[in-house]
Parts: sequence; structure tokens; C-alpha cells
Amino acid sequence: MTSAVPLGRTVTVKVPATTANLGPGFDTLGLALSVYDELDFTARAEPGATIRVEGVGADGGVPTDESSLVIQAVKHTFETYGQQMPGLDVVARNGIPHGRGMGSSGAAIVAGVMAAKGLLEGIVEMDADGLLARATELEGHPDNVAPALFGGLTIAWMTPRGPQHKKLLVHRGVSPFVAVPRESVMSTALARSLQPESVPHEDAIFNVSRSALLIAALLQSPELLLAATEDKLHQSYRASAMPETDALIRVLREHGLAAVVSGAGPSILVLGSDPAQRLRAQELIEQHADTTWDCLLLAVDFKGATVIPHSTEAAA
Repeated sequence: MTSAVPLGRTVTVKVPATTANLGPGFDTLGLALSVYDELDFTARAEPGATIRVEGVGADGGVPTDESSLVIQAVKHTFETYGQQMPGLDVVARNGIPHGRGMGSSGAAIVAGVMAAKGLLEGIVEMDADGLLARATELEGHPDNVAPALFGGLTIAWMTPRGPQHKKLLVHRGVSPFVAVPRESVMSTALARSLQPESVPHEDAIFNVSRSALLIAALLQSPELLLAATEDKLHQSYRASAMPETDALIRVLREHGLAAVVSGAGPSILVLGSDPAQRLRAQELIEQHADTTWDCLLLAVDFKGATVIPHSTEAAA
């Protein structure tokens, strides 16, 4: 079986970082942020894949062959639609920090799925539901891949028909800030292992109320973000694995800032109700942190992942 993709076909994929949970919305809510991975994929005759990494991961530590999560996602998508993946030359310009709770693995998966969509343009048609299903099959849950695919604020849930999502537009007054520890990383698997199998009934009710309030705060009432980001389902159980993150979040919240763990951590997300709160958050981090943190003043990405074809196809 040979690939139907013309040799030389090139697509560029751009995928935003994401932050999941947002406090109470565990495994459900996600937000796309203005930090990006951008990758070029070119179909070649030689089988396999070769990746040249620039930016984050350029100094090693990430696979540059077929074992890469990006290539696994391309291959999985091709196979799902009954197609043979061509050989690939990939250039990855990475801006999303790895292992910091900003959706780097979800972005890698989405990059691969979107690359497959672009390379198979005119051969196989993929709709939004199909893209989300392919990404979720690899990620395991849709809370990061949904905002990476579609941008904005997303609510994601599972059904017998597969993952579903609803994209919402965030109030223009919401100003995201992310503090990224320069040295510390956190494994999502480790973070999940720290949570109990069950939680008290009152804690579940608490988070249902805060999740509902958070949607209202993000869409129309940013002044409610501090109360809306309270959580009893996951952050306290994971605190022992990232003590400095926990301590800094406590400081930020004591000063009225809606600070939460970004994804599985150890980065910190602050959902400011005005841009000035981001500057205050940066000051507090610099004053109270024991280690070095990079402070990112970001915007919500409303576009999600994009794929751009190039007219560079060569004769097969």
C-alpha cells in the first residue's frame, strides 16, 4: 500500500498552548492561550519521519523520529481513515513549555491530527467531531485537546458517541497570566495518581456550583473570578507534589487574585479581571518565589489550531 499524498506536499500547522481545569472545572474546562508550537510537514518518498526541533526541546529530550507523539498522532489519524502515512520531514518551532501544565502533549497530538487533515486535503474529509475524536483517542480526555483544536474557552464531555465540545467566547476583560517555574516539571500521570478514588459529596456539590459560576464569570462577570475559581476536587490533593506552586497560589489568592494550578501543574494560572492584576501577580511572584519563574502576560487564543497548505508539490 502506497500513500495517496503527493510527494512534496507541505502544510504548516500552528497550535496554541492550553490551560485545563481552571480551578473547579476538572477534566471539563479548558482555555487556549497565545503561546504556540508551529510545525512544517513535508511528504517525502523515504519512509519514516525526521524532525528538526527549534525552540523548546531543541537541546534534546524530545524524540525526533517516528516515536514522537506528533508523528504517532499523524500515523493514527491516517490509519483511522484507511490511509498510508507518507514519509515525513518535519520542522518544529516549539514555544509551549514541556511538562509545565500548558498542554504541550495535547498540542503535539493536535499538531499531528491537523497535519494529517492538511496532508489528506482532497483525499479524506475530516470534520470537527472527527478531529476531536482522533485527538481524544490519543490524549485520553478532551479537556486540553478541545481548546487546542478550536480556541477560546471550551466545555468538553464524553458521550457514547465520543467526545463533544462547546466553544465559548471569553469576556474581553479577562486577562490571563501564567507563571512557569523554570526548573520544576510535573507528570500528568503522577498528578492524577495523587487523587483519591472518591470525594465527599459536599465537595462535589461545591465544585458543581463553582464551575457554573466560573462560566458566568468568564463570559460576563469577571469580577466574580476569585470566588468562581475555588476548588475542592484536585488541587489540594496534588499540593504536596508541588509545594512552591501551592504556596504561591495561596499568596496570590490572599491578595484577591484568581490563581489556580494550570492543568496538572506546576505552572500557575491567574485569571485577571483587568490587565493591572497581571502586573500585580508578577510582582507577588517575584517577591515570594524561592526559585526562578517566567511570567507570561498572555491573551486568550480564539482561533485554535490552523493548517496552511503550501503549493510545493512535486511529481511523484
